[in-house]
Amino acid sequence: MADRRPFVREHHGDVADDPYEWLRDKDDPQVIAHLEAENAWTSALTEHLEPLVETLFGELKDRTQETDLSVPVYARHHGPEGDSAWWYYTRTEEGAEYARYCRAPATDRSAPPSLDGSIEGETVYLDANVEAAGHEFFDLGALSVSPGGHLLAYSTDVTGAERYTLRIRDLRTGEDLPDTIADVAHGAAWAGDTHVFYSRCDEAWRPYVVLRHRLDTPGDDDTVVLTEPDERFWLGVDTSRDERWLVFGSGSKLTSEYRLLATDDPEGTPRVVAPRRQGVEYSVEPAGDRLLVVHNDGAEDFALAQAPLDATSHTQWETVLAAQSGVRLLEVDAYDSHVVVSLRRDGLSGLHVMPRDASGDVLPGSDVGFAEPLFTVGSPGSPEYDTPSIRIDYTSMLTPPSVYDYDLRSGRLSLLKQTAVLPSAAQGPYDPDAYVQERAWATAPDGARVPLSIVRRADVPLDGSAPALLYGYGSYEISMDPTFSISRLSFLDRGVVYAIAHVRGGGELGRHWYDEGKVLAKWNTFTDFAACADHLVQAGYTSPDRLAARGGSAGGLLMGVVANTWPEKFRAVHAQVPFVDALTTILDPDLPLTVTEWEEWGDPLHDPEVYRYMKSYTPYENVTDQDYPSILATTSLNDTRVYYVEPAKWVAALRATAGARAAAARRPVLLKTEMVAGHGGVSGRYASWREVAFANAWLLDQIVGRTG
Repeated sequence: MADRRPFVREHHGDVADDPYEWLRDKDDPQVIAHLEAENAWTSALTEHLEPLVETLFGELKDRTQETDLSVPVYARHHGPEGDSAWWYYTRTEEGAEYARYCRAPATDRSAPPSLDGSIEGETVYLDANVEAAGHEFFDLGALSVSPGGHLLAYSTDVTGAERYTLRIRDLRTGEDLPDTIADVAHGAAWAGDTHVFYSRCDEAWRPYVVLRHRLDTPGDDDTVVLTEPDERFWLGVDTSRDERWLVFGSGSKLTSEYRLLATDDPEGTPRVVAPRRQGVEYSVEPAGDRLLVVHNDGAEDFALAQAPLDATSHTQWETVLAAQSGVRLLEVDAYDSHVVVSLRRDGLSGLHVMPRDASGDVLPGSDVGFAEPLFTVGSPGSPEYDTPSIRIDYTSMLTPPSVYDYDLRSGRLSLLKQTAVLPSAAQGPYDPDAYVQERAWATAPDGARVPLSIVRRADVPLDGSAPALLYGYGSYEISMDPTFSISRLSFLDRGVVYAIAHVRGGGELGRHWYDEGKVLAKWNTFTDFAACADHLVQAGYTSPDRLAARGGSAGGLLMGVVANTWPEKFRAVHAQVPFVDALTTILDPDLPLTVTEWEEWGDPLHDPEVYRYMKSYTPYENVTDQDYPSILATTSLNDTRVYYVEPAKWVAALRATAGARAAAARRPVLLKTEMVAGHGGVSGRYASWREVAFANAWLLDQIVGRTG
């Protein structure tokens, strides 16, 4: 039980008591002691799960090919020391937490190296296991080879706070140069082999400035290239595929602006492609002699346009692919002979390939087709602008991640690799025919049809007796696509039905689907999820006493709302890094990311209507004395996106308000804090597998029973 300490928040005439706000100060030894006590309490109440945790960890490990090789990617380099070509790939090895990043000389792009055995001339240019040695947490923020091919810019974070240290490695010697730059944001971009551009965050963790570093000069002498003064906007930089341009992007939730700078003029001044206009979003892709622009200027679901390379206004945009209602254009990748558009249609991702004629003009194209009713497809593209083929990543709820080579001229798909799913000691070989994936539709209270993606064993009876897990997110226009998961097999093989609720606030059905689940329409996200839960029960997939819910970050907010509002619909709730004290956070512009979030949630600090609306749903402030589902909240001490204090306060309020009921009903309220981790949890694959195994064991204990 956390201490209650006086603290009052007052806005718009509303006085709110916040007795657990003292938990925000993680430098206070009493706060750390409380979090450690919560961890000890969670360990005590889940001690009986240890055998199941070990079983699930073993199943995940057994089914994963631990020593593996990614599909090599061909890349050419052009530098002052001459041209070279390389195959780039990663290796994982049994017993190693992290990947090894490798390359080998390429003599024939049409003959990639075999995925079996050794590769001639292989060099390990970065071993993340070596870099992570001595650290409890490790994350790479940048990993970029220079255009000449002999320098590597890489950055590391060893706390989880997403503040990286940037270094430069000479790939000819394997030694790092003296250049070391601390406190940088994610990513880095090269201009030739002499300059590296990077961004830096302000105190609110907002990337707000781009700096230029010239090699062999002190980092303290780095030059500020651009600064973004508007606190709603993030600022970043990247290099175009043809390596001719640096692309600087400023963006809020609703508005964007891009600048270009030729890489052969790294100390020049970036030029604006089109000045920002409130509510207009666009992105640019250099395409040889022109720019391609994906935008929503008069196009709710976005259109594709082209513009001159020296464009300075949106009036120079010429439509190439007109907007279609219900077909959300996401981004465009340009190559010398083709253009590849990523899109969403009917709730599923897709790729639309358009050829270019001899003059570079974009011609009508067609979609890349797939047979399964549910799938996820995307293209990481090719690092080469002049390429005959691109890579395509494909997966479904039944098909493991698959890498295809797509011939841009013939449209032929060639499977290069499918992630292996090894036999489990308990379940034997993976047989996709033993399972069924299906699309269902729930009806929301306002009549909206909400899609669900469902997977189950084919022999699961649809009489309401099966346990089920319903996952949801529903914010930022982020789509929760139907993908494959090895760890999910441990649920399916125990008879659990797994479903994803594609609720409003996400982007599954176009821009309107997002707009109808944000700001003063946010309740649609929550009622959509409840409708999906009802559908699973009414259709015979499960029953409320065997149904669990899971969501993370903004999806954790969703979990808190449904636990408060519809506790009778769920047996258990797993809230991962949950945004459950949303009103307190969004009221404070000094907290990380708050101002940038006002276009997503509204501005409760200055708008009384938004304040009242947010207060109607924010989970921490709506805890009541009622029967709750069992609740597991998991968080990380160094998370900069959703502070640990949010689930800590929420759990304290739940235990103080409804703790006696929870204890009597044997429905515990638990908090588990990773003391050295960030928003994504612990790092290292084995450590993350154990984290997954623990949470999955807890859910199985709740909806299947202690035997798991």
